[in-house]
Amino acid sequence: MIDISLIRNNRSLVEENLKKKYQENKIPTLDEIVDLDKKVRELKIAGDKLRQERNATSDEIGILFKEKKVDEANEKKVRVKEINDELVSIEEEENDLSVKLKEKMMTIPNIIAPDVPVGKDDSENVEEARFGEPIVPDYEIPYHSDIMTSFNGLDKDAAGRVSGNGFYYLMGDIARLHSAVLAYARDFMIDKGFTYCIPPYMIHSDAVDGVMSFQEKENMMYKIEGEDLYLIGTSEHSMIAKFKDQILNEKDLPITMTSYSPCFRKEVGAHGIEERGVYRIHQFEKQEMVVLCKKEDSETWYDKMWNYSVELFRTLDIPVRKLVCCSGDLADLKYRSCDIEAWSPRQKKYFEVCSCSNLTDAQARRLAIRVKLENGEKEFVHTLNNTVIAPPRMLIAFLENNYNEDGSVNIPEVLRPYMGGKEKLIPTKR
Repeated sequence: MIDISLIRNNRSLVEENLKKKYQENKIPTLDEIVDLDKKVRELKIAGDKLRQERNATSDEIGILFKEKKVDEANEKKVRVKEINDELVSIEEEENDLSVKLKEKMMTIPNIIAPDVPVGKDDSENVEEARFGEPIVPDYEIPYHSDIMTSFNGLDKDAAGRVSGNGFYYLMGDIARLHSAVLAYARDFMIDKGFTYCIPPYMIHSDAVDGVMSFQEKENMMYKIEGEDLYLIGTSEHSMIAKFKDQILNEKDLPITMTSYSPCFRKEVGAHGIEERGVYRIHQFEKQEMVVLCKKEDSETWYDKMWNYSVELFRTLDIPVRKLVCCSGDLADLKYRSCDIEAWSPRQKKYFEVCSCSNLTDAQARRLAIRVKLENGEKEFVHTLNNTVIAPPRMLIAFLENNYNEDGSVNIPEVLRPYMGGKEKLIPTKR
């Protein structure tokens, strides 16, 4: 959520931002916001005047009673009651309009960074850099689910019978590999100075509304029937919401955390659920990184965070590239974002494995997360998030890039301590 002063004082900037994000349909909403804002401020002024009158009148009543002027005092008491009745009406109207104003404000996207490329959707994202040589071997690499099955490591048929489409059983060495990359990613981030955390996997609706846009909520989140609880789509949701309504001390920033959680997503939209493999599914596990910092530090942290992703994947012998997200591909809360994409030698293309975002103060403004500066002033913190690693999707890149012609899969040196010292996985069937 942006600062409403931008709409009051720099409306042209907000309108231009809506155009860059191909959301011109929201321009009329700015008129509604201006109107609601005016009414709310007028009601505040009227309420403040009445409270001042009430306080002054109450003081007069005390004096009149001391002077034994009972009739005059009682007349003043009647006025105090009238003021209280007026205040009840004003405060109710102000509260109702404030709620409507906030709902409107939450539909207006964050102002994007000046250098974000303008484009309508993810097809217009811009490649910025590559890391590692994308190699295509001279032997065929099977589909990732076939590689997993060769190790007796995947059973989607059983999962379909038990849970339906979009679920899976991982078993044996593949299940162990899944846990190994998560443990390695956890320790990798701890070594970078991040605090390890396991958060709640369900959060209240006000926390959901604080961390994501309404459209994302509708397309992603599973609601627990009969409860004010949603299953998280990523641990970023509960990690940022941990600081809801808090005033942090400047000396405690930056707060850097790495969190593990299962993640649950409806995956509503154009992509849908993949029938055969484990690329797009309803349930997966993830190691996340989250940062809360002062506004002047957020761009530095953004660069650190996406670079951590590159470093991590390169230690696993996986070539990656950085793809800058264009304006139309940015979620409404994002100031800027990039995807780290892993090379698929089977498909001969890159696919997303990490998404790094700077949300400036848009998320913190929704959740009322502020920092008290040394000079005594308070301001909203900036929040950032990035995927560390998200199996089983990232296992696709891992298996393809470490696959040998004989069907075995190499275990990079950094992962061997988490795999019982194994240097290679040998298929149980071909």
